[in-house]
Amino acid sequence: MTDYKSLKLIASSSPHIRSNEDTRSIMLDVIIALMPALIMGIYVFGWRALTVTLVSVAACVVWEWLYRKVMKKPQMVGDFSAVVTGILLAFVCPVTLPWWTLVIGAFFSIVVVKQLYGGIGCNFLNPALAGRAILLASYATAMTTWVKAGEKLSAFGANADVATAATPLGIMKEGTFDALTSTYTVTDLFLGKIGGSLGETSALMLLFGFAYLLVRKVISWHTPVAYIGTVAVICLISAPAGIGAGTYMLYNLFSGGLMLGAIFMATDYATSPVTKKGQLIFGIGCGLITCFIRRFGSYPEGVCYSILIMNCTTWLLDKYVRPTIYGAPKKEKKEAAAK
Repeated sequence: MTDYKSLKLIASSSPHIRSNEDTRSIMLDVIIALMPALIMGIYVFGWRALTVTLVSVAACVVWEWLYRKVMKKPQMVGDFSAVVTGILLAFVCPVTLPWWTLVIGAFFSIVVVKQLYGGIGCNFLNPALAGRAILLASYATAMTTWVKAGEKLSAFGANADVATAATPLGIMKEGTFDALTSTYTVTDLFLGKIGGSLGETSALMLLFGFAYLLVRKVISWHTPVAYIGTVAVICLISAPAGIGAGTYMLYNLFSGGLMLGAIFMATDYATSPVTKKGQLIFGIGCGLITCFIRRFGSYPEGVCYSILIMNCTTWLLDKYVRPTIYGAPKKEKKEAAAK
């Protein structure tokens, strides 16, 4: 007979799921998916793109380690979530941003937004986007200075003499669509031959990352497709007079941080809904707010704020958009959904 007293039995709450995946492996997949965009950033902006990314990653890792050390909590640096936040924070900032500014943004992302709420999985806002938002509010000039496409920056130094230019969305916001089409083609936007934030220029490279995450089953298609699809539909039906609807849609899809935000930010596990229906609603909401800000707001881009706003609705979507209870009578299903 089996001696049950000698067995080490562990009792834990449901759900009981067996999986080879853990936080570390998921974060490694996200890092791999971000590499094509980083390589393109280095190609477009020079080695400065790499050093800015490394500084941001180092700052996020150090802030997380230091906070948990001071608070005497178990170290979580090895799960690579701080590395992902560091890469994404660098990706949503101009490549010319001073390094000390990134350190401040990393502090807000890691300590204020993530760790003060309990660490990974407990934050209700996307850390990288929250860091970008605070930097934009505090250092507006530095956060809106864009390098001209093709300008190579040195890895170190101020790069004060580098040429700057408006981004495609900035030109579009001024209402000079003819100037935009004569300066950048749709192909330029798709491949990444434009100015902008470090990691958002090439839609093609971001789509490579999207395909990788789908194959690895790290994310589902629901939020990105709903987000990008909503922007596409709204642009098609609301194109300004004198502009082809299809052309207007493509310039909106491939400009700014739409692809980066839809694929890597709006799909964040901790800050997005868990159900497929909730993810679709989340993506549609992000798309609507993005188009509203781009069209009627004073700021040319709306991806950052749209995702942060929808992050605040995630708890509501998770509460009211629940899976159907298998085998339960309709009355009990309604009662369970209402709780």
